[in-house]
Amino acid sequence: MAQGKKLVIVESPTKMRSIQGYLGDGYEVLSSVGHIRDLADKKDIPAADKQAYGKYSIDVDHDFDPYYVVSDRKTKTVAELKRALKTADELLLATDEDREGEAIAWHLLETLKPKVPVKRMVFHEITKDAIQAAVGRTRDLDLALVDAQETRRILDRLYGWDVSPVLWYKVKSGLSAGRVQSAATRMIVDRERERMAFTSAEYWDVEAQASATGQSFGVRLVRVDGGQLARGTDFDDTGKLKKAVVVLTEAEVMALAAAVNDAGAATVSKVEAKPGTRSPYAPFTTSTMQQEAGRKLSMSAKQAMSVAQRLYEKGYITYMRTDSVALSTQAIQAARSQAVALYGDSAVPLKPRVYKSKSKNAQEAHEAIRPSGENFRTPASLSSQLDREEQRLYDLIWKRTVASQMSDAKYETTTVTLESDADGKRLEFTASGTVYTFKGFLEAYEEGRDEKRNAQDSAENQSLPAVAVGDELAMADAEAKGHRTTPKPRYTEASLVKALEEHGIGRPSTFASIIGTVIDRGYASKRGQALVPTWLAFSVVRLLEQHFADLIDYDFTAALEDDLDAIARGEQNRNEWLRSFYFGSDAHVGLRQVVDNLGEIDARALNSTRITDTATLRFGKYGPYLEVVDPANPDAKPRIVNVPEDLAPDELTPAKAQELVDAPVAGDRVLGENPENGKIVVVKDGRFGPYVQENDPVSDEDEVDTETGEVVEAAPKKKSAKKKEAAPKPRTASLFRSMSVETIDLETALQLLSLPRVVGKDPESGDEITAQNGRYGPYLKKGADSRSLESESQIFDVTLEQALAIYAQPKYGAGSRRASSALKEFEADPVSGKPIRIRDGRFGAYVTDGETNVTIPRGQTPEDVTFEIAVQMLADKRAKGPAPKRGAKKTTAKKAPAKKPAAKKAPAKKALTDDQKAAARSEAAKKAAATRKANAIAKADAARKAKAGS
Repeated sequence: MAQGKKLVIVESPTKMRSIQGYLGDGYEVLSSVGHIRDLADKKDIPAADKQAYGKYSIDVDHDFDPYYVVSDRKTKTVAELKRALKTADELLLATDEDREGEAIAWHLLETLKPKVPVKRMVFHEITKDAIQAAVGRTRDLDLALVDAQETRRILDRLYGWDVSPVLWYKVKSGLSAGRVQSAATRMIVDRERERMAFTSAEYWDVEAQASATGQSFGVRLVRVDGGQLARGTDFDDTGKLKKAVVVLTEAEVMALAAAVNDAGAATVSKVEAKPGTRSPYAPFTTSTMQQEAGRKLSMSAKQAMSVAQRLYEKGYITYMRTDSVALSTQAIQAARSQAVALYGDSAVPLKPRVYKSKSKNAQEAHEAIRPSGENFRTPASLSSQLDREEQRLYDLIWKRTVASQMSDAKYETTTVTLESDADGKRLEFTASGTVYTFKGFLEAYEEGRDEKRNAQDSAENQSLPAVAVGDELAMADAEAKGHRTTPKPRYTEASLVKALEEHGIGRPSTFASIIGTVIDRGYASKRGQALVPTWLAFSVVRLLEQHFADLIDYDFTAALEDDLDAIARGEQNRNEWLRSFYFGSDAHVGLRQVVDNLGEIDARALNSTRITDTATLRFGKYGPYLEVVDPANPDAKPRIVNVPEDLAPDELTPAKAQELVDAPVAGDRVLGENPENGKIVVVKDGRFGPYVQENDPVSDEDEVDTETGEVVEAAPKKKSAKKKEAAPKPRTASLFRSMSVETIDLETALQLLSLPRVVGKDPESGDEITAQNGRYGPYLKKGADSRSLESESQIFDVTLEQALAIYAQPKYGAGSRRASSALKEFEADPVSGKPIRIRDGRFGAYVTDGETNVTIPRGQTPEDVTFEIAVQMLADKRAKGPAPKRGAKKTTAKKAPAKKPAAKKAPAKKALTDDQKAAARSEAAKKAAATRKANAIAKADAARKAKAGS
């Protein structure tokens, strides 16, 4: 680099290329590709520092001093940055203007140790004007923001590393707890508990068609003899009535409907018309953008943030991590101008709308998410520059921003009340209709809505005819309508984000990763858009509620967030706050005190939920199951009943549990005898899918009833003192996806057991070519070279000639086959220096440079992925990739710490509990008995056939 250039460091390679073009030759722009260092793993801490830093990589006795290391995957990046810095005369740290961006800048400063002037460059959109303006208004590093981010990181390490091991020992290995993650999991579980406690109630009403001047409209019965009929909103969250209302039976409503039809008329008793206005919604914050992307575009929070990141880095929108709803003067003028151009002069009010953020943290990015620049580009004008997901999200952001500056919508709602005498009762019906007299902002945008309870009570909007009090209207088509109350809907990602924000838990920029972690840890799964908690989540939340009540309390978690905001504003001291949280204070029992005084935790009770008097749901090593006690013999060993994986907790009612208990036990189906070796072939439905297996014939010592096939097992032999050699494992083969347990026959099963099939020999190399089925589908194998087949049927059908033709094609490139081909190729990745390819894998298309793989998000196609997108996807994956296996290098030397007592060792991991062992033994015994019975039946069938033949 030429002498005198200024070095600008940003986080992302995509952003790097855009900014370089705006700044010109006097600057060199490089990327840190996210964070360059983080808290060390225990194994990466030198022996001399183990005593002080060994437990958390934090010296809790000396101002919570963190021990940072540069990760192995960032050593090359750091070296490149240092080389560039040697010839620079100024360093501009241009990371994002939020806590995390400020912390990245600080870590760069600590690691690079520049000897030239350092300035902090900040911007909220990547446009030429914004970038050039940012160079002229640099500032110093905001150490309060750095303290807030560092405190958050230390807090999360202390929380996770102290609480997670308790989950490993008492619930299941591999679990994790987190300050916000655990609160979010509890929200999902609490909602399911409400659904489980809910008792559905039935209520009835009458709907009919009233008509006047030839126009008919729908009406609904609301009162009988002055008494108000029950509605869904009259029932509380448990399904019980909240107030005195009339609850009619089906028979009563049927009689009323018939009487209304017989009467055939009703009189208008009241007409009310009320004007109203609706104001536009504020521009997007991170949270509201995630919610709307979920409701309208079916994007997960993570996907929405990923797409928004790309739009920001390409310069199409402003910074997408913000709590602010404010717009700059430039943006307000751009939105108003576009609204007038599209919808006319009346589309905007006389004065611009000004939105104020409720966030107390003034240090975050200061503008809402909006299209970038002083003149907004329309979605249509960008159709050739954006991929499908980017286009959809940009369209949403553009509409929301323009609508936010538009006029109020004006409407009038008319409610008509009709009275009718039927069956000796005075009946009142109502109907409502809303007419918009001025649509205003609704011309551009209307916010989506989350699923709500009792939606059936809201009459559809309809047009009402002009009627007056005293008018007699015809009534017809009256019919009884039954309704059932419903529990609160499960959270979706959108509604969970909204709930987290309303409770003040977490930051909007972290919601996507929080929800992702909850799903990845197995605490919840998605059913459509709904988040369904697992029984594992119930066990985890139960433990945290019983032993870490403060840490999972919503108000306490929100208070932590307020404290972190106070640190970011410079109002709270980082070290004092951490000392109070960890060691305790007058107002709070410290985390250390809680962990050191847990006492005994009953793992069996923790993982148990009573369903009925005889059936208890337990969570074991292999998932949930029912433990059923025989009421006639309560001391006998309980029976184990599997619970279907797709059964939601609120669906495991006592009736459903009894249905599972009473269901016949499905045994293995015998297909017949293998004529080559005399073994019995059975088909099974195993934990990892259906498969066929060969079993030894039934023992001669077992007695078999030739008429029924029933097996009477011989008495077990005494075990020999001499150790026997392990019996060979039975031959097995998985069923193809096109096959089923119910329809597979012996011939097909024998074909599967014969795999791999020898196709022939390569005439050039002499290597044998085989066709077989593997984890990622059907394939050919020749030595160490494998090629994918297009379908499972080819395993049995492919000829040698066809196989040789497949091998004649290049393994990578345009001519290769589906699973081994590069669907698309780009130039070398700037980090790894290796070509980037898009390939098709087991879980769909993915981007790879040969070292890092990242799956293309759902909703995107390989055609949508450009070189810039591919580079960013790989960079993001590296930034959050797996922990390095080799020792990491320390960037700063640490002074010898003060002596302190040796850290208390974590308790040894416990073996399986007695009930888990019993369950495993019971399952093994059932399987063995089923196999013996199947073999005996097969032998009995053979005996009957032989007898019939003779």
